[in-house]
Amino acid sequence: MEFFAAHYLGFKALHLVALISWMAMFFYLPRLFVYHAEHRENTDFIAIVKLQERRLYAYIGTPAFVLTILSGSALILANTEIFTHGGWFHAKLLVVAMLIVYHFLCGHFIKTLGDGRCQKSGKFFRIFNEFPTICLIAIVIFVVLKPF
Repeated sequence: MEFFAAHYLGFKALHLVALISWMAMFFYLPRLFVYHAEHRENTDFIAIVKLQERRLYAYIGTPAFVLTILSGSALILANTEIFTHGGWFHAKLLVVAMLIVYHFLCGHFIKTLGDGRCQKSGKFFRIFNEFPTICLIAIVIFVVLKPF
């Protein structure tokens, strides 16, 4: 635990950079899903979108996800008393858990859109795209304001 406490600010910086990268993937990937859903008949365009979806998820999103979780865990290990400082932290962890589910759901949509099994509309993915924004707002409010 002393190691994590001694390097707290380094882990915090890594956590913020990883979170920002993870959220950037969340903001762009569902937009690619919109394009994919709305242009299914344009095979040349879809080939490019599929490549972008896979690369964004595999090379940016997933490493950022892993680093966010690992660095966040290091921050918790550096200060385990955070669990006793109110419900805001528990609420934040709940929202993070929802983002983890969302991450894997994005991976599911990459596969099902890619092989033609997903028939969700562009409108569905426009709404789907709003979820990470709401989560980010909630996380920032919980961490900064500590409302409860």
